[in-house]
Amino acid sequence: MLEAHNITFGYQGAEPLFRDFNLTVKRGERVALSAPSGFGKTTICRILAGYLRPTAGQVLMGGAPLRVRGACPVQLVMQHPELAVDPRSRMSDVLAEAGPADDALLDRLGIAHAWLSRYPHELSGGELQRFCIARALIADPRFLIADEMTTMLDALTQASIWHALLDEADRRNLGIVFVSHSPALTSRIATRVVNLESR
Repeated sequence: MLEAHNITFGYQGAEPLFRDFNLTVKRGERVALSAPSGFGKTTICRILAGYLRPTAGQVLMGGAPLRVRGACPVQLVMQHPELAVDPRSRMSDVLAEAGPADDALLDRLGIAHAWLSRYPHELSGGELQRFCIARALIADPRFLIADEMTTMLDALTQASIWHALLDEADRRNLGIVFVSHSPALTSRIATRVVNLESR
C-alpha cells in the first residue's frame, strides 16, 4: 500500500500548495488525481515518487518510508520523456540504468529492437515514452506514477501506450496514480478519482 500522510508542501518564499494532504492507494488500483492547473498535481506526483521531500508529513510504502538508496518501489513517468533521458546515451544504455532489459517486456511495450542503438533525438515522442515506461518497469516497482504521461501524443499513440501499460500493470498487480486532462481517458482507466480541490 502506498500512503501519503499529512503532506504539506510549499516552494521557498511561497504559500504552501497544499496542507495535510492524505492519500492511500492499494496495489491493483488506478487512481486519477483531478484538479485545475496550478493546484500542484505534478508536485504531488514527484513527492509520491520520492523526487521531492514534503515540508511536513511523509510517504510510506508497506508502512515504511520510501527507500533512499537503490531502485525506488514507486517509479515516476513524466510528461516530457525527452527531459527524462540523457540525450548523449543510446537507448540501450538508458534502459541499463534500471537493470537488464527483458526482451519480452520490450515486445509487450511495442519497442522495436532496432531502436536500442538509437539516441533519444532519433525517436518520436511516443517511442521515447515507451522506453521511459520500460525503464520504470525494469526497476520492478510496486507503484507507478504517470504524470500526464501521454498528453503530448496523438490519440492513437496514447491508446496504444496505455493499453500496453495497463496489460503490464495487471500482470504485475501494479498500483497506478495518474494525472490526465482527458475526461474520456480518465473514465476508461481510473478505478477511483481523487478530487484534490475537496481535500
